[in-house]
Amino acid sequence: MRRLSFAILQCVITFFISCFFFSTTFAQKQAWLNIKDFGAIGDGKTVATNSINAAIDSAVKKGGGTIFFPAGTFLSFSIRLKSNISLYLDQGCILLAADSASAGFAGYDEAEPNEWGDKYQYQDFGHSHWHNSLIWGENLENISILGPGTIYGKGLTRSFGRQRKGMANKAIALKLCRNVILKDFTVLMGGHFALLATGVDNLTIDNVKMDTNRDGMDIDCCRNVRISNCTVNSPFDDAICLKSSFGLGFARATENVTITNCQVSGFDRGTFLDGTYQTKEWKLVPDHEGPTGRIKFGTEANGGFKNITISNCVFIHCRGLALETVDGGILEDVTINNIVMKDIVNAPIFLRLGARMRGPAGTPVGALRRIMISNITVYNADSHFASIISGIPGHDIEDVKLNNIRIYYRQMDSAISKIPTVVPENEKQYPEPAKMGIMPAYGFFIRHAKNIELNNVDISYLGTETRPAFVLDDVKDVSFFRVKAKAVVKSKSIVLKSIENFSIQQSEGFENKKYPKVSNLSF
Repeated sequence: MRRLSFAILQCVITFFISCFFFSTTFAQKQAWLNIKDFGAIGDGKTVATNSINAAIDSAVKKGGGTIFFPAGTFLSFSIRLKSNISLYLDQGCILLAADSASAGFAGYDEAEPNEWGDKYQYQDFGHSHWHNSLIWGENLENISILGPGTIYGKGLTRSFGRQRKGMANKAIALKLCRNVILKDFTVLMGGHFALLATGVDNLTIDNVKMDTNRDGMDIDCCRNVRISNCTVNSPFDDAICLKSSFGLGFARATENVTITNCQVSGFDRGTFLDGTYQTKEWKLVPDHEGPTGRIKFGTEANGGFKNITISNCVFIHCRGLALETVDGGILEDVTINNIVMKDIVNAPIFLRLGARMRGPAGTPVGALRRIMISNITVYNADSHFASIISGIPGHDIEDVKLNNIRIYYRQMDSAISKIPTVVPENEKQYPEPAKMGIMPAYGFFIRHAKNIELNNVDISYLGTETRPAFVLDDVKDVSFFRVKAKAVVKSKSIVLKSIENFSIQQSEGFENKKYPKVSNLSF
C-alpha cells in the first residue's frame, strides 16, 4: 500500500511539473514572433523590411516580445526598434543591409534634423543623426539584439559626410535609450558606425564580434556601460571609442564604463572573420597613418569622461591606447590594467589635452587628470611617436601614474634624416600622434604636465636608435622609480627642460637624484 501511494504521488508531481513546463514553454513561444510568419523570405533578394517592422509592431501590441530571425539571408532597409523588444538572430541568419541604389525600394529612413550638427557643426554628420541606419531606436527602454547570427552592412555607406536621400551609414544606432543588451551577434562591414549609442544608460555589450570598415563601437554620452568579451577589427577607424559629443544639444559625460576581456585589431577588412588576418590595406586608411583599430577616448569630447576602467585587453596590428579631451570636457578617474599590445603603428600610450573646442562658444578648456595605467606589455611599437603625455601651455595634464610598463620600440625608418627638437603645440588640431610629428625621444615625450609617476617602467628599442629615452618639457613634480631605459650610443638617456621637483630613485644606470628646479639638463 505504501509503495502504491508513493507511486501515485510521483505521478501527480510529474503531471504538475509537466503542465508547468508546457505552459511556460508555450508562453515563451507565444512571445517569440517569427518574421517568416509576417511574410519575410530569407533568399537574400526579397526585401523583408515591412515584414520585420510588422512583427515588431505586433509584439508591441502584446506588451513586447522577441522577434525571431531564423536561418536565411534577410534583406532589409531601416528596422525601427520599439520598447520591450528583442531581436534574436539565429545561427545561420544574415540580416543584410540593402543597397538603396539598386533594390528598387524607397530606401532607408531619412536622417532627422539636428541643428547641433547641421547648423553649428559641433560634430560631424555621422554623429548627429540616428534614423539613417539599418537598425535604430530613440527614447526606448528594455531593448536587446541577441543571438549568434550576423548583421552584414553590405548596402551601408562608410562615409561620414552628408548622404544622398535614402542612404544609411550605421548598422545600429540608439539615442536616449535605457536598459539595452547587445550580445553574441557578429557585424560585418557596419558602415561609418557598426554601433552608435548616444545618451544610452545601462548598456551591456557582451561577446560581440565586429569586422568593419569604419568605427566599431562609438559609445557617446552614455552612462553605466559594460563592454566585455568582444573582438573588434576596424582597420579604417577606431575599434572601441568613447565619446561625449554635443549631438544631444547639451553636454553629457560618458561615465561609469567598464571595458574588459576585449581584443582590438587593424587587420584588413573581412580578414578577421575569415581567419586569414591579412595586412595589405593599411595604406588605404583615411589619414594614411596606418591601421587604426584601437581603444580610444575622444575625439568628440565636449561632455567629458568619468569613472572608466579598462582591463585584460589585447591590441594587435593597430594604433595604441588614446585618451584625448580637446573640446572642453573633463577626462578624469581612469584605471587601465593588464594590456598586451603587438605591432603598434603609433604611440602605444597617448594622453592628450587640447583646445580644438568643438562646442558652444565660451566653453572653457577641459582637464585630463587622475589616470592610472598599470601592467602594460608592448612589443614592436612604432618609434616615430614614442609614448606621449601632452597638455597645452597653461593647462597641464595632472596626476598620472604609470606602473609596470614594458615597451619594445622597433627601429625607426632609415629614411628619416632629421629629427626635430621642437614639437609643435598644435593645440587646435585634430588630436593624433602623427599630427605632432616625430618625437625627440624614442620612449616617452612628456610636456605640460604635473604630478607624474613612472614606477617599474622598462623601455628599449629593436635595432639602432639615436634619440634619448625620455624628454620632459614644462613638467612639475615628476618621480621616476625603478625606471630602466636601453642606452643610446652618443646620446643621453633623459632630457629635462623647465622642470620642477624631479626625482629618480633605484633606477638602473642612474644615480639617485632630486632636482628642485631644472632649466635644461641631460644625463
